[in-house]
Amino acid sequence: MTSPLATEAAPFGRLLTAMATPFTPDGELDLDAAAALAQHLVESGSDGIVVSGTTGESPTTTGEEDGRLLAAVLEAVGDRATIVAGVGTNDTRHTVELAEQAVRVGAHGLLLVSPYYSKPPQAGILANIDAVVAAAGDTPIMLYDILGRTAVEISEATYAELESRRTVVAVKDASGDLARGARLRANSSLALYAGDDALALPWLALGAVGVVSVVSHVAAGPIKDLIAAVDAGDLVRARQIDNELLPLIAAIMGQTQGAIAVKAALVELGVIPHAGVRLPLTPATDEQVQVIRAALKDADLLA
Repeated sequence: MTSPLATEAAPFGRLLTAMATPFTPDGELDLDAAAALAQHLVESGSDGIVVSGTTGESPTTTGEEDGRLLAAVLEAVGDRATIVAGVGTNDTRHTVELAEQAVRVGAHGLLLVSPYYSKPPQAGILANIDAVVAAAGDTPIMLYDILGRTAVEISEATYAELESRRTVVAVKDASGDLARGARLRANSSLALYAGDDALALPWLALGAVGVVSVVSHVAAGPIKDLIAAVDAGDLVRARQIDNELLPLIAAIMGQTQGAIAVKAALVELGVIPHAGVRLPLTPATDEQVQVIRAALKDADLLA
């Protein structure tokens, strides 16, 4: 399937939300809540949705659940947004199975994090990518480079090698290494997406084409305004928007794991009915919820 918002410069859109996966009170997948959340995200301004990513708690969902979740989101908003399926795991065989399933279901793109825990050499990282390229056909792939979760980053030499893989078109960079990002922008044809809400402004100023965000669950409008300000070359306005977003980013991304906090925020806003997460994650504490509630109120997002 083709993304309704793809462009050559921004192949997955400008603002993608790394969507949380709603669960019922007994820990089962809540597809009705997922469809409603997807609709909320698109109506709030997200160009795209990443399902079964880190914020979607993908290490604790089964492949069968990932397929049902992807189908529900595609049915709900697939004609209005780019739907990207997270398929990366620590096992290439399982990753290929998830990629094949996502293509069958109709994902517009795939998000591929490097295999975590095993700390593979660069040859293994490249072979893992090539296995997914072969399985995915013409479906475009966004790499996900996040040293803090994988323990191994994608090297600049590996990025250079990937120039010949026509379906590898973008990277969500959550390395925090802006100097390396500048070299990647200069030396690679991959579209850069900021993968860290707190660093969205510097990544955009560096040349990132968009943002893959968690905070956009509740603040898509201001983040879209931030992107537009950078596009216009108005860095004074961009810094002002960033300053206004920082307390909300700290409340959601700075207290605990992002999926935990953003679910608490979504319950506060009445978007999802239940903030439950799957172990080893644990729900936000009362103190953390109070900070989230205060940040939402200060941002005029909650009465």
